[in-house]
Amino acid sequence: MTPTTPKRTTQPLHHAAPAEPALLADLGIEGAAVHHNPSVPELYEHALRLGEGVITAGGPLAVTTNKTGRSPKDRFIVKDALTEDAVWWGGFNTPTTPEVFERLLSRMSEYACGRELFVQDLYAGSDPRYRLPVRFVQEMAYHSLFVHNMFVRPSQAQRENFTPEWTVLNLPGFKAAGEDDGVRSDTAILVNFTRKMILVAGTEYAGENKKGIFSVLNFLLPDQGVMPMHCSANVGQEGDVALFFGLSGTGKTTLSADPARPLIGDDEHGWSQDGVFNFEGGCYAKVIRLSEAAEPAIFATTRRFGTVLENVVVRPDRSLDLDSSALTDNTRSAYPIEQIVGHVPGGMAGVPRHVVFLTADAYGVLPPLSRLSPEQMMYQFISGFTAKIPGTEDGIKEPQPTFSTCFGAPFMPRHPGAYARLLADKVRESGAKVWLVNTGWSGGPYGVGERMSIAHTRALIAAALGGALDDVPFEREPFFGLEIPTAMPGVPPQVLNPRGAWQDQAAYDAAARKVARMFRENFQRFESGVGAEVTASMPQHA
Repeated sequence: MTPTTPKRTTQPLHHAAPAEPALLADLGIEGAAVHHNPSVPELYEHALRLGEGVITAGGPLAVTTNKTGRSPKDRFIVKDALTEDAVWWGGFNTPTTPEVFERLLSRMSEYACGRELFVQDLYAGSDPRYRLPVRFVQEMAYHSLFVHNMFVRPSQAQRENFTPEWTVLNLPGFKAAGEDDGVRSDTAILVNFTRKMILVAGTEYAGENKKGIFSVLNFLLPDQGVMPMHCSANVGQEGDVALFFGLSGTGKTTLSADPARPLIGDDEHGWSQDGVFNFEGGCYAKVIRLSEAAEPAIFATTRRFGTVLENVVVRPDRSLDLDSSALTDNTRSAYPIEQIVGHVPGGMAGVPRHVVFLTADAYGVLPPLSRLSPEQMMYQFISGFTAKIPGTEDGIKEPQPTFSTCFGAPFMPRHPGAYARLLADKVRESGAKVWLVNTGWSGGPYGVGERMSIAHTRALIAAALGGALDDVPFEREPFFGLEIPTAMPGVPPQVLNPRGAWQDQAAYDAAARKVARMFRENFQRFESGVGAEVTASMPQHA
């Protein structure tokens, strides 16, 4: 089990520098002992001194957190003149008032006064034309190491002239007062687009840092003609860029880590008129039951200095038990992208030729690979059907079928139609081919069937990206109208057609009709905002 670490101390180091007046001026924090842009070795020393984690075999820093996933129900967006008509309110976009924000900021700033803080100046976005300068002010050294890994690191010259446009104040030790603070619990994530600030309280889960900034970019970039995307991306030897959309746990990181195709990034990208650029400077991979044979590049990161391991079980001898879910199924490795051999330096590449939608279908009724028409692309993108995988959100214990519009609903402040139209424009202009890939279950639903073979999924994707499916016959399955290949070397025929993978095909038909009805019922709320050709792509045999 994970070794016990000493209780975290809040006493500042004697050599921590007092905060420069301008550094924390917008936050009202006085008397803080600040480590400004500390190095990776320094952050290791601070994290160990503060009892935040332990060093494991090979050099990663392993930490355990009070929450093991995001807290989307505790996330709020300030509703004001800037956001009132621009944000799609409801669902994950819960409004709060400027007064609630300012009151919580005041209380958090008071809490931070005189404490030890870690400040990192970083960019969100590899393309200099669209990057966002962000200042992260944090209570935990491990969080500072996490954002150092995950965002784009400025050069020394850039840091000397760094002027932040956005600020993230993250204080896990501060507990919100629930309704008295105008929030839901002792955890709170508040985004204020007018103040250009994010507050994070009560949660040690570092993923809130990156997803908070992702939400900001998703709001800002469409106005600049850039499509923000919850996707991974890689590029072939011929410059053929491929995008992999999907929620956490659907395989974005795993499937884009291909030795034959250099990695652009594993989670968040923008698509401008010139091509694709990574929002981040690192990767955040799930490592539960990680196999060195199946995923050697990601496995190697769990043995390297600089990597942050979240909630991975550590044995007393400091070796890792990657197969254990004793702490959570959402075990994570956060590492600089430079740890992936063959990554794309600079995080930028050309216009995509392939778009892949990844869905983890817990019902086991969707094909492992199907080809989408432009209308089906918009329908599937707006629907965003998948399953929430255990651990990716607080309280998720087993896969739960869900519709997460744009394959990233928790991070999309604008109306889904705005993103769908922008993506459709990009695909139309580029001529990219679009594929739907099921990385979920086959032969039956969760608990009966088996998870799709990574080897089969890789073979299908490689065939699609390499053009091997261009001359293969396709057939249309009856429930969702999806075109599926009838043959594929290296993949059994019964796997290609999901109905054939079930022993009880009548049970498959019933399950497929159920999912088809779910699609139709979910899409009713979007019908008024799309054309008839998109609506016609709905399942017809529900």
